[in-house]
Amino acid sequence: MTNFAELGLIEPIVKAVAEQGFTEPTAIQAESIPALLEGKDLLGVAQTGGGKTAAFVLPMLHRLAAADNGRPMPGTPRALILAPTRELASQIGDNIRQFSRGMKLNHTVIFGGAPMRPQMQMLKRGIDILVATPGRLLDHVQRGTVRFDMVDTFILDEADRMLDMGFVDDVNRISKALHPDHQTILFSATMPPMVERFANALLTSPVRIETAPAASVTKQVTHKVCFVLNRNKSALLADVLEKPGTDRVLIFTRTKMDADRLSDHLREAGVRADAIHGDKPQFLRQKILRNFRNGKHRVLVATDVAARGIDVPDITHVINYDIPTDPESYVHRIGRTGRAKAEGTALSFCDFSEVRHLRMIEKVIKQRVDVDEDHEYHAPPRAKPAGAKKKGFGNKRPFGKSGKPGFGGKGGKPFGGKSGERKDGKPFAGKGNGGKRDEGKKPFARKKPSAGFDTLKRKIA
Repeated sequence: MTNFAELGLIEPIVKAVAEQGFTEPTAIQAESIPALLEGKDLLGVAQTGGGKTAAFVLPMLHRLAAADNGRPMPGTPRALILAPTRELASQIGDNIRQFSRGMKLNHTVIFGGAPMRPQMQMLKRGIDILVATPGRLLDHVQRGTVRFDMVDTFILDEADRMLDMGFVDDVNRISKALHPDHQTILFSATMPPMVERFANALLTSPVRIETAPAASVTKQVTHKVCFVLNRNKSALLADVLEKPGTDRVLIFTRTKMDADRLSDHLREAGVRADAIHGDKPQFLRQKILRNFRNGKHRVLVATDVAARGIDVPDITHVINYDIPTDPESYVHRIGRTGRAKAEGTALSFCDFSEVRHLRMIEKVIKQRVDVDEDHEYHAPPRAKPAGAKKKGFGNKRPFGKSGKPGFGGKGGKPFGGKSGERKDGKPFAGKGNGGKRDEGKKPFARKKPSAGFDTLKRKIA
């Protein structure tokens, strides 16, 4: 297939796709659309940024237009799309609006964090397509403002994240409320065993399409890791942001507090930045995304939950300020760059305590991440000496002859000396020793203050 017309889509959809600047379908679109036009269930696995949304939106619009059931009844959508986050739901809604121009199809998007009344009013008017997050959708079900009698197409996008966020029971409740004769479509960027079992329970004789191995990453992204101590990460970030080519940067932190703190310090240092996470109201999250998309903000700091649905063109760098503990999260993070055939860079800051997470990521994506040593804060992880034994008691007996805790000394006392004393008779350092060293003269040395955000401010300013 060389163009969308050859896929069998109706003329209004082909025209709308061309107006958006798309001429050739991506791999997932070329393989999925014909099967979906036939009404088959489908399990799709593709890299993030590979065009999954259009792969299910275009055939859905085609089938709805062909059915031509007239004006929809209040609260009874004909197609239902579930997304794990508000941002992703909004993005899907935007795609539906763009691709359905010239077609008499109504749609709406509902999610938590937004007022209920406007959503109830939209549902009452009647809609053909409903895009929703699971929690808010069930709120409307309980209020009786939506029902699933007429749903012919049921779509789950980002199914892996849906399960990670604990929506499995909600999705099952919604699925059981649908009439048996409907098409189910499930798309995911990764396919862990949990998602595989979930798909098997929902889909009936599905067509399975994998345009890339599960958890694979696009070749358009260059992966690098900087080994750096936690206390030096902010200073390293300042150096990275000074380099040419860092035009639009998405930074990931582990917690919401860290995201806010980092964006505040970046702004104080003169960097146009903001943070997005689940604690911010939806209208503010949408405003922040608009500012990042139109270039008002050069840097966006985000958490994993808020990152789903960030579809911003020309993101040059994704920086993992904190290494994700879940390898699949790495796949989704770096999928924000290198989209639509553009090139991007994924840069990870790795403290020695995060090395194990980095190795798990490399195992999942099936490639070694190159180490960038060209910075002044390089702190490689310490290698274990050859033949080093694992920590533990080894062959030593953990208990003395008396059975009391010890290391085999007389009477089972620690190290064979008198209770609370060393072999030389001096007491052990501790609270009873005034917090001083064994010599009883100098207190324990305090750690030097870290090179924190003051360094970041000085460097960038």
